[in-house]
Amino acid sequence: MLLFPAIAQAKTGDPVVIAEGLTLDPIVNARLAYEHVDQPATNADALTLRTRAGIELASDIGLSFLVESEATLGIHNDFNDTNAGNGIEPFSVVADPENIELNRLQLKFAKKGKGSITVGRQRINIDDQRFVGSVGWRQNEQTFDAVSASVTALKPLTLEATYAISQRTIFGADAGAREAFDGNYIFLGAGVKAGPVKVKGFAYLLDYDAGQPVSLNSSATYGLRATVKLPVAEGFSIDLAGSYAVQKDYKDNPNNFSVDYIAGSIGGSFSGFGVKLGYESLGADNSGNRFQTPLATLHKFNGFADVFLNTPPEGLEDKYVRVSKKVKWLGGITASAAYHDFSSENGSIDYGTEFDAGLNFKISVISVGLKYANYNADEFAVDTEKFWLRLGYSF
Repeated sequence: MLLFPAIAQAKTGDPVVIAEGLTLDPIVNARLAYEHVDQPATNADALTLRTRAGIELASDIGLSFLVESEATLGIHNDFNDTNAGNGIEPFSVVADPENIELNRLQLKFAKKGKGSITVGRQRINIDDQRFVGSVGWRQNEQTFDAVSASVTALKPLTLEATYAISQRTIFGADAGAREAFDGNYIFLGAGVKAGPVKVKGFAYLLDYDAGQPVSLNSSATYGLRATVKLPVAEGFSIDLAGSYAVQKDYKDNPNNFSVDYIAGSIGGSFSGFGVKLGYESLGADNSGNRFQTPLATLHKFNGFADVFLNTPPEGLEDKYVRVSKKVKWLGGITASAAYHDFSSENGSIDYGTEFDAGLNFKISVISVGLKYANYNADEFAVDTEKFWLRLGYSF
């Protein structure tokens, strides 16, 4: 006779019923990552293992409690992890320092079709993560100590609001002042969906506490984003997206500025093949103030080589083309390639070009990801070539 029949009959990874109306869901996530960096004066080879472990206790009334740890181990450490004193600064940067921390600790109440509210240390990914994201590409995730809420009961209107007091960065527990940036952060969004059209207004108000390394990033950003997915024929669709935002000094930021952000893309997909043409501009003024997105998942934008994590003083224009193909082999393979042409928003400075490529698939329960980036600087920075291999497992 089984003492715990629910546990015995549950499928691997499924929540387990532990009482009437109450489930327990284990969280086990691991990723082995190899990254190689080749630059003219330095290079790097990093092999790291990141694990996350935790539990989520959920009730059928919509209330849940989640706790999750995160640990990153350096296996091959020929890289600069960005933390001073690690003794290996001559190597190129790979921002995956060794780390053990509490990644998430949150209480959430959600009602399907109504909305949700989450309190505590949490992962926040807003839209395409251009302004706020978890930086999931790096081994140590970015999280926030925050209260976030969404209202979906007012269809077709959706409302979102977040108030955060701390940005828990990717740099880890040994990063000193860069481990977390405290302040008052407000994220607001209001979106409407009408058929294939989605329109959303947003505001991001960042008030960093004085004396921190990023205190000059205090800013107020207001903008509008629209996306359209047009089905043309069976298996064929056209995707349009456009964004505009203005960013200004906020609270105790001593600078006085107003700079613009513009982005647009047109893409199409047919039978697993996709192509996209895009443009993005992060503006700058004559005093060197430029549009910045310090809470974003920056690796998703402006090339995989991560040369433009900070907007240059003369701003940035990124003109790109991306192609992708999905096939059904090995349970699904996605291949992609992109070409970027970078220049300044002011002054017509040539920032160089970049070619990127990626391949993702699964072998049984193991996800496999390969990535390549080749940035040619044209004397703006330094030529940079990167390669990644990542193996992931989730339970």
